[in-house]
Amino acid sequence: MSKPKIAVIVGSTRATRFADKPAEWIANLAKARGDFDVEIVDLRDYPMPFFEEAASSLWAPSKNEVALRWQKKVAEFDGFIVTVAEYNRGPTAVLKNAIDYAYTEWNRKPVTFVGYGGVGGARAIEQLRQHAVELQMAPSRFAVHIVWGDFIQILQQGKKIEDFEHLNQAAATALDDLAWWAKVLKQAREDDLQVKQAAE
Repeated sequence: MSKPKIAVIVGSTRATRFADKPAEWIANLAKARGDFDVEIVDLRDYPMPFFEEAASSLWAPSKNEVALRWQKKVAEFDGFIVTVAEYNRGPTAVLKNAIDYAYTEWNRKPVTFVGYGGVGGARAIEQLRQHAVELQMAPSRFAVHIVWGDFIQILQQGKKIEDFEHLNQAAATALDDLAWWAKVLKQAREDDLQVKQAAE
């Protein structure tokens, strides 16, 4: 079995976003492990309108060309790490919109999160875990939470995320868990495919 392919999804598209810093940091940590293939996927590259399809892609093919390209990209991966900005106690609209534009492409794949904001994006991440369950994903118990005090030091005082040992430790735990689930679920999906092909 090949190494699981993991997407680091940049969950904000604002011109002044902070998201690039945690995305690059967690991608570098994931690559350094050697047990993942890692790609940063930027929602800026998939400018989808607010969801306007006749139905979820579970029930009817999407018509929007960018949405179709997005679904194809999501399907490439065996697991996901999502950067999460918390807006008004929830995830960004652009991230939720991107989640809604796919369905089967998310199924039976693990996801973890790197949140930031007042409480480290915890409230937004909890909502995203619920969305992940509905999409038949395996949301990890473990995540990285860059709380406000750390966030300000990184944003305004020249600190780097890797300067904070508690964040490095949280990332290591989250990546260990993601690796386990990614390998197990990748094998299970491959086994299911073999059974399906044999029955045809």
